[in-house]
This record gives sequence, C-alpha cells and structure tokens, in this order.
Amino acid sequence: MNPASVPAIAREVMRIIVRRKRVRPERIRPRTRLHEELHFDQLDVVDVILDLEKRFHLTIPDEVPLATVGDFVKYVARHQPVEA
Repeated sequence: MNPASVPAIAREVMRIIVRRKRVRPERIRPRTRLHEELHFDQLDVVDVILDLEKRFHLTIPDEVPLATVGDFVKYVARHQPVEA
C-alpha cells in the first residue's frame, strides 16, 4: 500500500468528521477548530482519532495537540507508515 497524498488524507479526515457529527462539508476547512466551531467534545475527538488510526494504520498518541482539521491532516501525512 502506498502512502496517501495530502489531498487524499484531507478528504478522508473531512469525511470522518462529517460522519461523526453530521456536519455540512462546506463548514470544514483546514483551520476549522473542532471544539469551538464544530462543538466536538473530547469523546468526538477520540472517535475521530480511532477512525484515523484504523484507516491509516498508525497510532496517534494522547499528547499530540490536535485542535483543527489541519492538525489531523498534518499528523497523518507525516506519520503514515511507508511500505518498503
């Protein structure tokens, strides 16, 4: 499996967020803040993290600061496993 491109990662992150809270896709941009703008609680964020970990086969530690949609995209893009 080849690593996903940044645009593909961004689409997947947005798809997961839209599904989690039934947010309209046009409300989601890289700078969108999950807690303040989309009213996500900590459980919602954990569910997004779990979905991303499963989808991209990686682990996102608890101490990683993830406040915006872009934070999730950047983390996944930088940490997704690369097959040899």
